[in-house]
Amino acid sequence: MKRFCVRSLILLCIIGICATSVCGVTTLIPGGQVIGLELLDNTVTIAAFDENLGDAAKAAGLAQGDKILKIDNTPVHTAEDVRKALACSDGQVKLSIVRGAKTKTLTLTPPLTQEGPRLGVYLRQGTTGLGTVTYYDPETHTFAALGHGVNTSAGELVRLEAGRIFSANVFSVKKGKPGTPGQLLGSVTSQTPVGTLKKNTDRGVFGASAAAVAGDAMPVAKANEIKTGSATIRSTVGGTTLREYSVEILKIYANTGSRNRNMLIKITDPALLAATGGIVQGMSGSPIIQNGKLIGAVTHVLVNDPTMGYGIFIENMLDAAA
Repeated sequence: MKRFCVRSLILLCIIGICATSVCGVTTLIPGGQVIGLELLDNTVTIAAFDENLGDAAKAAGLAQGDKILKIDNTPVHTAEDVRKALACSDGQVKLSIVRGAKTKTLTLTPPLTQEGPRLGVYLRQGTTGLGTVTYYDPETHTFAALGHGVNTSAGELVRLEAGRIFSANVFSVKKGKPGTPGQLLGSVTSQTPVGTLKKNTDRGVFGASAAAVAGDAMPVAKANEIKTGSATIRSTVGGTTLREYSVEILKIYANTGSRNRNMLIKITDPALLAATGGIVQGMSGSPIIQNGKLIGAVTHVLVNDPTMGYGIFIENMLDAAA
């Protein structure tokens, strides 16, 4: 079973259509469900070292998070590419890797096994994480999540080559506290994907889902309809149980230029504060509802005060989805 933990975004929205109000969309089903996200970007990353075979890789200077570009002169994009390149090597190999913003070349002699030479590391293809569905369109079977993009360690949007989503649940919560963001910890409940990802943008990830999202559709709001004051969010912070929680919209930033920090919100619901301490990684994408309309999604937490964070206008998400 795959296990996804969102740390930098934190980690998990789909394609909107245009027809007569906000970007043409009149009604959508609010989400709040946690999903597993898998974004493939033609990269291979070192996830961990093998306990028995990893000494040579460690001695050569490899580190978790290194992206492997080439083995000798052969470009690699998948774990299978790595195995084939090692099989064609003659003892010592040169690895071209990316660490942060720097490219390095390291030399090592892979340990030999009955299956051939191995690097002695576990590899991860692309990026995985947990995220929250913002909306589902039952007419087009499209969805959106996160309200912000999935970025590389250098802060750039992951270039999406292909992507999949999986049903998931939350098995524990690391509560947020001032200076330390909290986190939802979860796992996928099936290896069978329930949808595909089509776009990774600074205003969310978008795709199509084979599994319908339950619930009643509600109108979507234009930015000028959103007011400061009480609202609610929908989130899943335990198992697969979806709940609605009270929040307060403190400020609206209509003309700041930011496309995913349009509202300042504060968690006021005692149950959510007791469970998570506020906004935690993995809740990104939780839909925000006010006066019976879908107005946006949670996107960021304030590190120094996890009870507060930012939200994006649904209008901006639909523009990015189109």
